[in-house]
Amino acid sequence: MITAIGGVLLRAVVVLSGTAILTFALLWHAPGDPAQAIAMARFDALLSDDVIDQVRQEVGLNTGFWQAFWAWLGPLLRLDFGYSAVTGRPVWPDLWAAMTYTFPLALAGLAIGLALSLPLAILATKRPGGLLDRAAVAIASLGAAIPAYWLGLLLILLFAVQLGLLPAMGARTPAHAILPAVTLGLGVAASLTRIIRSGILEARGQPFLPALRRRGVAGQAVARDHVAPHAAIPVVTLFGLELAFLLEGAVLVEVIFGRPGLGTFLVTAITARDFPHVQAVVVLTALVFVLVNLATDIFYRVIDPRIGAEDA
Repeated sequence: MITAIGGVLLRAVVVLSGTAILTFALLWHAPGDPAQAIAMARFDALLSDDVIDQVRQEVGLNTGFWQAFWAWLGPLLRLDFGYSAVTGRPVWPDLWAAMTYTFPLALAGLAIGLALSLPLAILATKRPGGLLDRAAVAIASLGAAIPAYWLGLLLILLFAVQLGLLPAMGARTPAHAILPAVTLGLGVAASLTRIIRSGILEARGQPFLPALRRRGVAGQAVARDHVAPHAAIPVVTLFGLELAFLLEGAVLVEVIFGRPGLGTFLVTAITARDFPHVQAVVVLTALVFVLVNLATDIFYRVIDPRIGAEDA
């Protein structure tokens, strides 16, 4: 188990290092003059070449690529994202303020998706191939095929414009989070429903289950001790991926619903070529992916000790 976790941590270091280098390289070699974009975002006006050169020197764009990269990487190892190239403020407070909007929204979407998918999948597996099962698969497939941005616009059109029941833009009250959370949750529910259904059906088809029933093992014990752990493996995999991808989805949904958060934070930073802000969001997202994968890998071994035994 320790060896396996060590391998996961080593892969995490490789992923984070590659993400940092790739992000910095893409921003560094992006088309256009980043110093001019930063100067225009900072002063909101067309400026002389002298002012642009001063901004270029101030933010370190006049140095070489690797010199600038190492100057950025050193503080990053201490989780210090530096200062905004546009506002001059530290990145962390602004990033934290954005996270306080995005992370609760992502968790709310995950909760809605789980609350919808679990009962729907369980009901669908009561009679495999029946009407309810086919309807659940059709609904899940339709939900997975609808892009989040289009679903969000449909929900705005229906509940905000036509019915006037919910606000469409902003984040002033808890009601402003309902439509974005439902947009995220429906996409999660579509994926989880299909995986949970398939996992339950596969677990029920295991050859050792009839032998357990012939030995007199109660049906509830079979479901709890054998069917549920077997079905949980693919569910845990997708659950971890959905939790990580929800941050990406939340960024897009926040832009659609005009919410402050990582989405607005990132779009504004990209427009202004604010390197520290963009790099902070990308590194944070990569870190969440790594931590979720590590937690998922550990949870595998809790559910099924055979996975840890194979690694040993």
